[in-house]
Order: sequence, then C-alpha cells, then structure tokens
Amino acid sequence: MGKIAVIGAGSWGTALAVTLAVNGHDVRLWGRNRDMMAEIQNIRENRKYLQGVILPEGIRCTSEPSEALEDVEMAVFVVPAQTFRENFTKMNALIPEDAIVVNCAKGIEMGSLELISQIVEQIRPDMKFAVLSGPSHAEEVGKLLPTTLVAASKDPDIAKAVQDTFMSEYMRVYTNDDVVGTEIGGALKNIIALGAGISDGMGYGDNAKAALMTRGLAEISRLGVSLGGDKLTFMGLAGIGDLIATCTSMHSRNRRAGILIGQGVSTEEAVEQIGMVVESMYTTQAAYDMARKYGVEMPITEQIYKVIKDQVTGPEAVKALMLRSRKHEIDEMNTAE
Repeated sequence: MGKIAVIGAGSWGTALAVTLAVNGHDVRLWGRNRDMMAEIQNIRENRKYLQGVILPEGIRCTSEPSEALEDVEMAVFVVPAQTFRENFTKMNALIPEDAIVVNCAKGIEMGSLELISQIVEQIRPDMKFAVLSGPSHAEEVGKLLPTTLVAASKDPDIAKAVQDTFMSEYMRVYTNDDVVGTEIGGALKNIIALGAGISDGMGYGDNAKAALMTRGLAEISRLGVSLGGDKLTFMGLAGIGDLIATCTSMHSRNRRAGILIGQGVSTEEAVEQIGMVVESMYTTQAAYDMARKYGVEMPITEQIYKVIKDQVTGPEAVKALMLRSRKHEIDEMNTAE
C-alpha cells in the first residue's frame, strides 16, 4: 500500500481520504487551516464539512505541505478549481519526481479559461497526471456507499495506477484516455445543476428538469468536442452520470444554490447560505466566455449566466429558451463531431 497525500480537507477531500485509508493506504490529509486540521486529527471527524463520518486511523491530518507530501506516491488535489494554480505552484517542488498527481476539482479557471490539466502542463510538463471524476457525492462516499468513477489520463499506465489505488468493494473505477472530455463533463454539469435548481425553485416540474439535463448534455458535448474531447465520454460517468447525480440530488450544493435563486434569493445570498464553494458560479462565467471565444452555441449556459448576473429573470430566461428558432434534434446533436 502506498503513501498518498490528499490536498484539500473539504467534504470531497475528506471522503476520498476515508476511501483511501479503508483501502489500506497511508493517507495524509492536508488543509490550510491549522486549527481545523488539529481538531480533525484529535476528534477523528471533519465536523465542518463532513459531519458524522469517522476518520480511520490510517489518516494523518496536517496543515504543513511538506509533511503531507513527503515521499508520497500520489498527490490527490481536491481544492477549488479557482485556487488550484496557487496551491499547485506552492507545492510543486515538494511533490516527488515519480509521484502521480490526481485532480478531483471540477471547474475551469476564470480569466485564462484553462482546464486543470493545462495548468499542470504549464507548471510541470513532466508531471504524471490523471483526473478522477464521475457521479460522487461526498456524503455517500464517506459512508462507503457504492460509487463508480472514471480515472482519465493520456498515459494508460497512469490511469490504471489510479484505478488500482481507489478500486474497492465500495468504489468501482473505470479508465479513460480522454482527459479533456472528462474535465469538461465534470465542470459543466455544475452549470446545468444550477439551472435545474433554479427550475425547481421556480416551481417547474420533472418535464422542465429532464429537458434541461438532456439539452444541457448536448451543450456540454458541443463545447467538449470543440476542445478535443471524445463525444462518447459525455455518454459515460463523467458526462451523463455526473449530470444525473448533480441535477437530482439535494447533496448537490449547485442545485441547492439554484433552488434558492429560483425562489428569489440573490446570487450572493444563495452562495452565503450554502456555506461552501459553489463551483457553478465560476464555471458558468468561464463556460460563457469559452462559448463566445470558440463560437459554440450554448443557449442554456447563456441564460443561466444572465440570471446569476441579474440581467434577466428566471421566467424571462425560460421564455428565451422555449422560443428559440426551430431545430431538428438529431441534426443539432450531430454538430458535435
């Protein structure tokens, strides 16, 4: 069993640390708040982000990057996408040469419009890199409920190593070589989940949510393929799988934020009430900018962007989507080639 650092002690990072420790690995869980990490180490529970899940003894908690990363074989980054560059830059020199970096953040960097894999490539071109994604609520993973993920890497041996590390009777992991598609699917599903929440908050039904999810997947696929992703990836765990879980569950902070917005709560207040990072607020902006940059039609993303920027109301956004020019469904889907 290997030494593994989990960088980020939020709900998802804590849940993954539990999974890895149950698999017999020596896990170091890093968080920037010294007092919080000392408390977790002492009481064996992350009461702020994952209450009710007891940490196995195989997890050592620390706020010191050097302690977390010393002699590790794998560094699992579970920090918000907007802080990934800062954290990876600071920790880069501490990551052993042969270690594998696994990204679990689901987002696109605002401003640069770059994926996490592109940031890693810039900072450390020789890094062994993989992305782990799929339908996975931390609240369920921490309780060791059955979960299935995909490990994507350009190098099949790296993907296989990640698969072997996380695989257990509680977690099934598939491999994929489509890093871009896996990252895009994981990031953009949060936008559609935000929209699904807004729809729920406005009192719309299952018909509207099913339409949002289906047409939202078409948008995700269009942008992903334009960036070099494989269309089939979006039919799998990182695409439709993650989309279903995030759009339908109250575990999803993106959906919960959307419900509040749909009920008339301001965007800022909705995020404050959630109390954790709501990635869709950043990803919607980034995807909106990417669609314009690459000339990809993304009407749902555009309307959700306008809602959270207070440019249109929810009903106005729905009307704009419903009254778009007539389309042939399959012909439009086939544009994602």
